[in-house]
Amino acid sequence: MIRPIKNEQDYDKAIQRLEQIFNAEPNTDEGDELEILSLLIEKYEHEHFPIEQPDPIEAILFRMDQLGLKQKDLAEIIGYKSRVSEVLSRKRKLNLAMIRKLNATLKIPTSVLTQEY
Repeated sequence: MIRPIKNEQDYDKAIQRLEQIFNAEPNTDEGDELEILSLLIEKYEHEHFPIEQPDPIEAILFRMDQLGLKQKDLAEIIGYKSRVSEVLSRKRKLNLAMIRKLNATLKIPTSVLTQEY
């Protein structure tokens, strides 16, 4: 029987049950239970284990690493090498134009880029 997840013990039981029915076929009783249980677990985790957004500079560096980009490549996106160096060393804040270009080019969400750092 599916029950609300109110505490850590309920959460542990829900995880155990999810593991048991993980491969359930859709449109079956267990498949429906899997879908509902997943939503309950997701809600509990969102409330009790929130994941903070990454620091904007760390997000830029991570994305550059993923794409194999160097500082000179970033200069082509946001301007001069010296500006890139200042931004990455946190001496210069990102401006709106830089945020838009980074979002469009590197696909970093604006919600991450506009955070204080």
